[in-house]
Amino acid sequence: MDNSYSESYRSAGVDITAGYRAVELMKEHVRSTFTPGVVTDIGGFGGLFAPDLSGIADPVLVSGTDGVGTKLKLAFMMDKRDTVGIDCVAMCVNDVAVCGARPLFFLDYIACGKNVPEKIAEIVAGVAEGCRQAGCALIGGETAEMPGFYPEDEFDLAGFSVGMADRRRLLDRGKVKAGDILIGLPSTGPHSNGFSLIRKLIEGRSLSEPFDGSTLGEALLTPTRIYVRAVLQLCDKDLIKSAAHITGGGFYENIPRSLPKGLGVTVEKSALAVPPIFDYLQSLGGISEHDMFNTFNMGTGMTVTCAEENVQAVLDNLRGFDLEGRVIGRVTDEEGVIIR
Repeated sequence: MDNSYSESYRSAGVDITAGYRAVELMKEHVRSTFTPGVVTDIGGFGGLFAPDLSGIADPVLVSGTDGVGTKLKLAFMMDKRDTVGIDCVAMCVNDVAVCGARPLFFLDYIACGKNVPEKIAEIVAGVAEGCRQAGCALIGGETAEMPGFYPEDEFDLAGFSVGMADRRRLLDRGKVKAGDILIGLPSTGPHSNGFSLIRKLIEGRSLSEPFDGSTLGEALLTPTRIYVRAVLQLCDKDLIKSAAHITGGGFYENIPRSLPKGLGVTVEKSALAVPPIFDYLQSLGGISEHDMFNTFNMGTGMTVTCAEENVQAVLDNLRGFDLEGRVIGRVTDEEGVIIR
């Protein structure tokens, strides 16, 4: 790359040599995620991965894609770039896991106003951390310097993951029946959803103000929890029938996606562990309870559905991953979500 330099392109706002420098800085983070299936190093036109098909009779690929959303605005305000990559990975791999599939690899896309290699490497460090938590490999990505499209100190971050499962091991919501139990897995806060509303609610407030042992900004920027390993163990032990990732749309939109048509669920509010951040946000805007549960995860980042006889085994397995699961509801023969 010694001869790759364009003064004309640089005068237009794009420094291609900065891109090469960013790749060099991120290589250590990327390689820390490599699993045995990775075929090539980073820097090629595509990421190659050879999946291990041993013991899989009928392999099915499962994909998920997402971004961090307007939570990035808080990262800009706090000048903090090393956690949003975890959010990006989490939003994708959690969606793959609720199908009963194991994420194999991840690719990211970073678009920025100005490529500052050290800052790009910070973002990728977070992506790599998310991949390590999920047990998948970061096998490639793209950094696009787009002057005039993004402000120099801002960026967007998105990605996608591909996973695999044996068809017979995929979670099947069709197996759920009335009387089954809904178990909630704790979130770390708002995760990566509802931040357009959050930013409106906290307008004029300082992100450095004390909140629940840290600061408001730190509480809101806490990365999305990655549930992959815990959920896959429940799948491997055949303890659950379905799962839902509680993202945008909250309880009302996401839980029904884990139920067959014609069934619903009753959620007991008294069983929920709602972190202080949600009460704080609700009080700021006088938001209705319905809108809170229709926007945020309210402290439950994922739900799993199981037969009543498997409840204790599910809870015990979750504790092995430092997750304090809670029985929060029951499946009913009345379609929809009732929170009481």
